[in-house]
Amino acid sequence: MIDLSVKKEGLEKVIERAKEKNIIIPTFSQMRNPELIPNKIKAKLKDVGLWDINSLNLFRITWKNEPVSKGGLYGNVNYFELPSELTGVKARVVALVGKWFPTGAHKVGATFGCLVPRLVTGQFDPTSQKAVWPSTGNYCRGGAYNANLLACESIAILPKGMSKERFEWLKKVAGEVIGTPGSESNVKEIFDKCKELKEKYGDEIVIFNQFDEIGNRLWHHEVTGHAMEEVLNEIMSSKDRLAGSVFTSGSSGTLGSGEYLKEVFPNSKLGVGEALQCPTLLNNGFGAHRIEGIGDKHVPWIHNVKNTDMVIAIDDEDTMSLVRLFNEPAGKKFLKAQGIDEKVVENLNLLGISSIANTLSAIKFAKYYELTEHDVVMTVFTDSMELYGSRLEEMREEYGEYDEHQAAIDYYQHLIGIKTDNMQELNYYDKKRIHNLKYYTWIEQQNKDLNELNAQWYEADEYWGGMRETANKIDELINEFNKKTGLLEEIN
Repeated sequence: MIDLSVKKEGLEKVIERAKEKNIIIPTFSQMRNPELIPNKIKAKLKDVGLWDINSLNLFRITWKNEPVSKGGLYGNVNYFELPSELTGVKARVVALVGKWFPTGAHKVGATFGCLVPRLVTGQFDPTSQKAVWPSTGNYCRGGAYNANLLACESIAILPKGMSKERFEWLKKVAGEVIGTPGSESNVKEIFDKCKELKEKYGDEIVIFNQFDEIGNRLWHHEVTGHAMEEVLNEIMSSKDRLAGSVFTSGSSGTLGSGEYLKEVFPNSKLGVGEALQCPTLLNNGFGAHRIEGIGDKHVPWIHNVKNTDMVIAIDDEDTMSLVRLFNEPAGKKFLKAQGIDEKVVENLNLLGISSIANTLSAIKFAKYYELTEHDVVMTVFTDSMELYGSRLEEMREEYGEYDEHQAAIDYYQHLIGIKTDNMQELNYYDKKRIHNLKYYTWIEQQNKDLNELNAQWYEADEYWGGMRETANKIDELINEFNKKTGLLEEIN
């Protein structure tokens, strides 16, 4: 599904650009296991900030970064376990932490999986083409950042309604930033802008659409899934089991990690969350919501619906109420008074808005299946509140100062009181209904091949399989690329 055929002329241009800009590319193996990264690169990283525009930060596309803003190297996987006193369920809710990636979000990994295979095959020419990153948030940030590190010009596209922090930072990184109408629910408007740009610029641009880029799913399957397996092997005893993994839909890339876990833990389930205000998977719905970063009103092309076990709708009122509970001083004071460990409370800023939605999805999943203290539910904190400070300010202006009375309401109503409503355990035809929704977006609007859509369903094992083999092949191409540039040998 990922074309790895080499275009010799294009590859020569990429190699020359890499030599000129001193670019060395890491492998998937090194992202899974940073111990494989050469010591001379690690030595240079000690002087580099986590968000610096420095190609060495390609080697920080891993879940194992030391959690510091500058000079850090590597350790174990960054994860966070939420205690039962906070979640209200017996099951252990465990999440990988995305804050410690460059850009502060894990999408920098997904975009690597899309762009780098095009570079090391010569299919993308950084001397004459621009990379276009359509997104509802972090994907275009990660794409523009990686493009900058890889000496490629970029265009970032995202809805005008996204947080101002995203736009302010993007202006420093992307060559051009385009705001489209609406917010996270307005994905079609993003697609329309891509079509407009393609008609205007033709082959001068390459569109890396997160919703149909298999490289997005590949990176999460091979890197995020592997990181989750490491955490589970560390924290589970012989009495414990992985009940399942749960993620908000978004581009569906992160769901690839859940599929990896189902291969390793065959009895585990995979749940997908979405906003109740726009219940596309649950109810063929429409609308708008405030859970930033999870585009909807369509089913992503890269969502393997046949391997999804449950759909969970999350009320954005619950999500936004917990943003205040977890981050306002009065909210944190209230939580500590409930006996929740101070260290846990002070780390709740590791959860951005969609991370809170992921947590709520995991809680509903645990309640639905009546999970016990021997069950683990896995998810991710895609980003942190570092990217949403303006949203807190907006809520203060709209609703007034936050106090402990409101904190008590939010804790019991929007967290402990969460129920198992607006959920569906999927049977064969439920899954097929959701899969068939792809037709309207991808066949009618985006001119995908109907035969390929049918292959996703009727030949699912063959279509969606082979991720490890593909990653290994890309690693071979990356190693060959680095050898041809000769830069690794030249490092002092």
